[in-house]
Amino acid sequence: MQRDGKYIYCIIASDYDINLGPIGLGGRGDMVSTIGFDGLCMVVSDHPLSKFVVNPENMLAHQRVIEAVMKEFRSILPIRFGTIAATPDEIRNLLNRRYSEFMELLKQFENKVELNVRGTWKNLGMIFKEIDREHMELQKLRAEINEIEDPVTRNLKIEEAGKLVELALAEKKEEETGNIIDAFRKSVFEFKHNKTSADAMFMNTAFLVNSGREIEFDNIMAALGIRYQDRCDFVYTAPLPIFNFIDLKIFPEKWEL
Repeated sequence: MQRDGKYIYCIIASDYDINLGPIGLGGRGDMVSTIGFDGLCMVVSDHPLSKFVVNPENMLAHQRVIEAVMKEFRSILPIRFGTIAATPDEIRNLLNRRYSEFMELLKQFENKVELNVRGTWKNLGMIFKEIDREHMELQKLRAEINEIEDPVTRNLKIEEAGKLVELALAEKKEEETGNIIDAFRKSVFEFKHNKTSADAMFMNTAFLVNSGREIEFDNIMAALGIRYQDRCDFVYTAPLPIFNFIDLKIFPEKWEL
């Protein structure tokens, strides 16, 4: 018979136990509740110790539990996906050892939420034309390629031109993102860039925002949508846990230290 441990979602400060119902990760309908020490709690549910599946369903369940906690608490420290403790005592021991650290972080991120913005160029061909116009070195190289008859030399020059275009595209993304970021500087505490997934996506940025200023953020996004309506498409998420601004790691082998 497989033994259950305690899957951990996040850390909160609470003097009372909470029960969020049977929404635990893993599809078994496990109850989500808290294990605490002196007003500091971890939000947990039962989960087999020996069998953890990394898949989109479990990742989404992890996030949904944290979002449910966000509805009741103003400060939440999300824990990295896939963290399991063997027993409730291990959790209490950890909370005791790192009590000051966790409480300070909860204070630091009180009333903070994350908003993610992705920007995509509508016409990538137009962007490449801009790059051609703006880079004299690339123009010169293209002219040389047109004059080269030897296929080996020509292919080498084409490869060189491709690298130049790749570099110029990265610079163009950085420039475009910087222009967008400027519109948010007075409304956010911090921002962090994430990887873009395609040539046309120039921006994938997380913003740390004070909870309650989402309408202000909405208004900025609306203004950007009008300003860039012929050039870019924007997508941004509803308030999320602060995954991009805190990465608490709990290593199983150190539970008992």
